[in-house]
Amino acid sequence: MRIKTVTITIASALLLLGLSACQQGTDTDGTAAGKSRASYSRADLERYVDRYMDAMQAQNVDPELFAKNVRFTENGVQLPLGEEGLWSNMVGRGNYRFYVPDVETNQVGYIGTAREESNTNSDGDLVAVALRLKIVNDLITEVEQLVTRAEGGGPGGPGGGGAAVERLGSPNPLWKEVIPEANRPSREELITTTNKYYTGMQQNDGRWDYSFFADDCHRIENGTPTTNVPLQAGQARPDPQTSITYSMAWGCREQFESGLLHFVNRIRDRRFFAVDREHGIVFAFGFFDHSAGKTRHFTAHGREVVNGPISPWTWQIAQVFKIENNQISWIEATLHRAPFGTNSGWSTFEKGWSDEMQIVK
Repeated sequence: MRIKTVTITIASALLLLGLSACQQGTDTDGTAAGKSRASYSRADLERYVDRYMDAMQAQNVDPELFAKNVRFTENGVQLPLGEEGLWSNMVGRGNYRFYVPDVETNQVGYIGTAREESNTNSDGDLVAVALRLKIVNDLITEVEQLVTRAEGGGPGGPGGGGAAVERLGSPNPLWKEVIPEANRPSREELITTTNKYYTGMQQNDGRWDYSFFADDCHRIENGTPTTNVPLQAGQARPDPQTSITYSMAWGCREQFESGLLHFVNRIRDRRFFAVDREHGIVFAFGFFDHSAGKTRHFTAHGREVVNGPISPWTWQIAQVFKIENNQISWIEATLHRAPFGTNSGWSTFEKGWSDEMQIVK
């Protein structure tokens, strides 16, 4: 099964033509969708995640849950469902569970924790799991899974991202705050605001308009704060306009205004799939490339800087954004270090290397 992706210009036209929550759809394999776009409730979609996680632990590809031609990827690689990846060694679920249901597209996003078999831990090692599930005719037809293990690198401290995500306990209550209906941005507006984050970071120069950030914006990656981190006793707070060292003590806007993110030279395969207008949430997958070489040498606010990785590599990342008053106020992500140029397994080569917005339906 091949996923549908379109650029935002086409998506805008479809939105204007009324591709609404009540319209009958056609699945990517050409079969008529048996349910209307609005026929699955938020609770329904969340239950599909729970059923999926239970099936993975039991290694049971239940034909009453999965379509016959279900497509499955883990960390960008297409695998046989039920036989490989986390399916082969999951021994339990963790406690952290964050659902992002999209009742307009019958997709659901999820960030949570699981345990996989371990030689050193009888309960299993914790891993972070980010998911996209697509539901058609009461069956899961697409599974896109990102698993962050301890050896995957990135934020998370001792034990890796899974342990740090588990220590969060539960999602921040901010995610549950309802946006008054009269103030809710459109689906397109929410995605466009989110995409400004990627565009503002790509080849960051510190001079773009970063007003899409709320003043109190905060970001958590692999369960670990990467903004607004308290300084150590006696440590001076760096100035974003003069420092040559990137700081996690800064807020979201300050980090971008510093111009020190220039070494993230490409943010590609930006795939937006779950939008929750009621709560102002957008879930997206993407890749942050660090080409190294010349991208490590740049000028920011008149100062010459050498910063970033020496060798080329890529972050494969799942990110959830909370948007209020057309500003990003909270970001939660899971990510792992991947070989440079890794693809999602759901895009063409051209789309996988593009920085265009792609709307996954």
